[in-house]
Amino acid sequence: MAAVWQQVLAVDARTSRRIPGLRVPEATGGQAVYDERPPGSLVPTSVAEASRAMAGDTTLSENYAFAGMHHIFDQHVDSAVPRLQFANDDKHLLAGCSLDGTLSIMTLSPPPPAVKVTLKGHAGPVTDFAWSLSNDIIVSTSKDGTLRIWNTEDGRCIREVADPEGSELLCCTFQPMNNNLTVVGNSKHHLQVVNISTGKKVKGGSSKLTGRVLSLSFDAPGRILWAGDDRGSIFSFLFDMATGKLTKAKRLVVHEGSSISSITARSWISREARDPSLLVNACVNKLLLYRVVDNEGTLQLKRSFPIQHGSQPLHSIFCPLMSFRQGACVVTGSEDACVYFFDVERNTKAIVNKLQGHSGPVLDVSFNCDESLLASSDAAGMVIIWRREQK
Repeated sequence: MAAVWQQVLAVDARTSRRIPGLRVPEATGGQAVYDERPPGSLVPTSVAEASRAMAGDTTLSENYAFAGMHHIFDQHVDSAVPRLQFANDDKHLLAGCSLDGTLSIMTLSPPPPAVKVTLKGHAGPVTDFAWSLSNDIIVSTSKDGTLRIWNTEDGRCIREVADPEGSELLCCTFQPMNNNLTVVGNSKHHLQVVNISTGKKVKGGSSKLTGRVLSLSFDAPGRILWAGDDRGSIFSFLFDMATGKLTKAKRLVVHEGSSISSITARSWISREARDPSLLVNACVNKLLLYRVVDNEGTLQLKRSFPIQHGSQPLHSIFCPLMSFRQGACVVTGSEDACVYFFDVERNTKAIVNKLQGHSGPVLDVSFNCDESLLASSDAAGMVIIWRREQK
């Protein structure tokens, strides 16, 4: 049954665009159309019931039970690893960036796990990075004031783009529908769209926030961009697909003066809870889940989960595969050196699992595409690969 379940999950993930709730009709030019339903409302479908029947009676807690540590990488020890991410649609390729000024691409198979290539060239701490859709390129930002584009096969730096203001670059993300375009946030409060093929700024693709730009996330169609700063604000921007122009739409003050260290957008959580959602870490000792209520990126708080988060740049993720049953998981790092799993639909006792093994604040977490492995990184430079129990 486990083998069938994994196979069905993979098909479900690949066909998620056809699931109702977030519709992308041609009539709107690919723009997301959001259902006007009360926040948190559930819409069971016959497909969901059939999926649960195939999955059997395993609970969400059993689904996210882990057998233990699969491997520990320590090549960045003593320097924090702020970001960690598996390659797109890949089970075994993982990358992380470090405050030691380098990035590592790690491979977990064939065994033994090893560092495949180290990306060297930044003259300061590396703050963020992103895989291209085809995984052949990584873009990275650094406090040295440069954006670098890397070949992931040989580790060669293809291009270096200096920030025109000479400021520290703190975050970056690819435009999901056009990987020639990358959005970069800097320490002087500016957001900028960059064409990585030319290294040039995109005209009209810049804006200013109220503080240092720390986090970025697009919605799935690439029409809305959210940006968070160190003053506690999240801004939404409308992205013009034809020109790369940014138009400021909405602003939400989460908590005045609290850094928005992570934003992750998701067009659905589970089959029964199909609200477009935003997961936010905001230095308020809570993980926040917002519902996206319109096409301008307006946010409405849906749930919050208690974690230790007062100052560190913590990150969180939605579990990549759609849940077969009521409930769905989000995963976050925490300053108490633990990894937490929360069920977003459970009103009480929302903690599904808690992983212990790090010696310092857990800064980032990443699942591979079939959820068989979870990676986590910490402020001491350790990267732990956790293996999920096979049912």
